[in-house]
Amino acid sequence: MAGSVNKVILVGHLGKDPEVRRTAFGDMIANMTVATSESWRDKTTGERKEKTEWHRVVIFNDNLAHVAEQYLRKGSQVYLEGSLQTRKWTDQQGVEKYSTEVVLQRFNGTLTLLGKAGNGGPSPADSADEYGRTSSRGVDARGRSADGPASQFDLDDEIPF
Repeated sequence: MAGSVNKVILVGHLGKDPEVRRTAFGDMIANMTVATSESWRDKTTGERKEKTEWHRVVIFNDNLAHVAEQYLRKGSQVYLEGSLQTRKWTDQQGVEKYSTEVVLQRFNGTLTLLGKAGNGGPSPADSADEYGRTSSRGVDARGRSADGPASQFDLDDEIPF
């Protein structure tokens, strides 16, 4: 159907460390659970309420799966973009089951680590796009750090006339 959109954007925290495996062809697949929460104040009691939703996330992109494996841990805050897919499968008792997941495909997904790396190690390039290219936070389009001095490649773009 033309004119339809299937895009999911989540900002949340990992419920456990990512589970990464390889297919028979050597492709990496990462499975994660991401929690998103919303809070509100109950109008009748004034009590603060909170509701948490858990989302299954599957990454079918070697570069993004590698980033997830190396740098994401339980509690890591992430920003991700993908699409919603429901798959049908049969369990060991022959019962048909359904699973709805946010899927980050090879050319259609984004994963960004928000905050510090989960393992306390050096921070990765904090963002990877759908092609697996990475870029660091805090760097503007000219290559200058947001909180540091201009880089050696900072050009003066003023025209002298």
